[in-house]
Amino acid sequence: MAETQTVVSIEGDRFLINGRLVNEGRVWNGKPIEGLLFNSRMANAIIDDQNPATRGVWAYADGEFSPERNAREFIAALPEYHAHGLRAVAINMQGGSPQGYSWNQPWQTSGFLPDGTIRPDYLKRLDDVVSGCDRLGMVVILGLFYWKQSHVLADEAAVSAAVTNSVGWLLARGARNVLLEIGNEVDLVFHHKIIEAPRCHELVQLAQQRSEGKLNTPLRRLLVSTSLTRAPRFPDNLMACCDFLLPHGNAIHHPDGIRLQVLRNRNASSYRGQPILFNEDDHYDFDKPDNNFVAAIGEGASWGFFDYRHVREKFEDGFQSLPVDWTISSARKKAFFGLLKQITGP
Repeated sequence: MAETQTVVSIEGDRFLINGRLVNEGRVWNGKPIEGLLFNSRMANAIIDDQNPATRGVWAYADGEFSPERNAREFIAALPEYHAHGLRAVAINMQGGSPQGYSWNQPWQTSGFLPDGTIRPDYLKRLDDVVSGCDRLGMVVILGLFYWKQSHVLADEAAVSAAVTNSVGWLLARGARNVLLEIGNEVDLVFHHKIIEAPRCHELVQLAQQRSEGKLNTPLRRLLVSTSLTRAPRFPDNLMACCDFLLPHGNAIHHPDGIRLQVLRNRNASSYRGQPILFNEDDHYDFDKPDNNFVAAIGEGASWGFFDYRHVREKFEDGFQSLPVDWTISSARKKAFFGLLKQITGP
């Protein structure tokens, strides 16, 4: 299988695509944005639901839910995202809550079998997404584990096997446009302790070591991290090994909180100068002069849009809620992409 033409790499605390800083030379409101990788959380782009009791809930108005249609329509929307300045999409092998936030999650959306084997249909859809992004020069932020689906894996050996199998596929695919996110919000409670923040560095290092010298990129291996949602900063064990940092802004209700979180990470004694990339934030206010997006830019951090369908909203609303309308159709989507286009320029 031919390797991707698109190559993501890191230089200092900035991202490059094909050897050039993202948004090279661009300044917005007096702030340099070159090297910032603006992204959107599209966690459920490749998932299916194996639970017949919940699968019907995701039906389209004109037919039952189809994972192939879901992925196909997502890929078809990528050129429009790209035209507005989006350069990365964040997806997950175990998906994310189709309800945005929900404690009880009976659906079964894991791309892993109990022993860590990857479902072949997920790999086909993942390949299609990697290829679709590659054609546009876009990056895929690929998450492996989601807390409410981690119980699918039988034990820690299966978790490690899932990482190893995922890395093996990415290497065989020559997926040079992929950033690997071990787990989504690993400071939450997972079914297996090895995924959680105190031990997640074991899996980060496993992915790095398994890919060492095997990828035709400047670093010669995959770039690997994991994300956190509640921690005030990355703990030292993860700071020491992650190639980039993935904080989340969902619990940060004022832009100054974003600024503080970036500063806390940068001022940590274990910080090594990595890029800081928010790849999930459900705070908007895009019409206001200050918001979480603008605050991240001011601190030289990348930012990611997290959009789900709120109560009483329509099909057009939300990029995570199934079934998904992947077009830029709702007022909230238009507001984000409008500001993004203004920031990134022509």
